[in-house]
Amino acid sequence: MTSNSLAWEHPAPFTQRFDVLPHHIDALEHTNNAVYVNWCMEVAWAHTSSLGLGVKEYRAIDRAMALTRAEYDYLRATRLGDSVIAGTWITRWHRRLLMERQVQFIDVNTQDVVLRARLEFVCIEISSGKPKRPPETFIAGYSPAIIDP
Repeated sequence: MTSNSLAWEHPAPFTQRFDVLPHHIDALEHTNNAVYVNWCMEVAWAHTSSLGLGVKEYRAIDRAMALTRAEYDYLRATRLGDSVIAGTWITRWHRRLLMERQVQFIDVNTQDVVLRARLEFVCIEISSGKPKRPPETFIAGYSPAIIDP
């Protein structure tokens, strides 16, 4: 099985695999929801870095895409020993101010979708924390990755 053979909601996701380890398990004996929040950010950063816009580049131009809103739909629990593949896409860049990213997690063994997330980001000036228009570097880097859902 390859990540391309899974039931992704959009074509050609950027993917990353995660294994459920003992420290991911909560009192209900399943993967804690906060773990998925962290995994969403990990796959988002990995995708952004693959586009040539990693932390180093962000700091060099004093700009970053900062999370402003997140929605998570937990569809099925995963447990110790399970593995999931996260797929992510940039699905919208509204007026070049608000960027939307979607993330989907699929259980490697069952191929069930276990989580869907929608994340919204705004460009900020790192030094002040204030919203700023994205620089051309961001436009050039992110634009080829935007899909039309």
